Amino acid sequence: MSEEQAAAPEESDAAEPTDEPDAELVDRVAEAEAEETAREVAELRARVEELEAELADERERADELESKLKRKQADFQNFKKRQQQKTEEARQRATEDLVERLVDVRDNLVRALEQEEGADIRDGVETTLRGFDDVLDAEGVEPIEPDPGTELDPVHHEALMRVDSDQPAGTVAEVHRPGYEMAGKVLRPAQVTVSDERDDGDD
Repeated sequence: MSEEQAAAPEESDAAEPTDEPDAELVDRVAEAEAEETAREVAELRARVEELEAELADERERADELESKLKRKQADFQNFKKRQQQKTEEARQRATEDLVERLVDVRDNLVRALEQEEGADIRDGVETTLRGFDDVLDAEGVEPIEPDPGTELDPVHHEALMRVDSDQPAGTVAEVHRPGYEMAGKVLRPAQVTVSDERDDGDD
């Protein structure tokens, strides 16, 4: 037998693979996977605890904000009620003051009417009228008395009828009853007659 023939069987035996895994290697891999899994689980638990703590803080903060909002709303409602009460009290005082001054005017009219029959009460009535006008002026009430020829204003003027007039057509011919306005608001429009076009062909 040659040397090459003797060596061949030895090479064939060395190349055969083994079917049995290394038990030590299997144990090491299993231990490594268990440690990694445990570490990941621990990290996840820590993260969950951190998020739960943050959520608890946010809930507490939300409760505080809601409580503050409710207090602010209650404070605003109380402030609103106080302002309404003050406004009503101011309105009542203003009304009382106006009534007191109007009562004085009425007293003057009563005294004028109590004069003896046939007495000239014109001076007394004129004085009373001036006092009444002073009261209106103090309240910021202004009369609306447009001059003849004034352009008709439907806000300030109430047209009663059209009449022949020397004034341009469509303008105020005459004031029938004065109006009044206060703080830019028309209390009563002035009643006026309106100039109509004259038919000059009949002259």
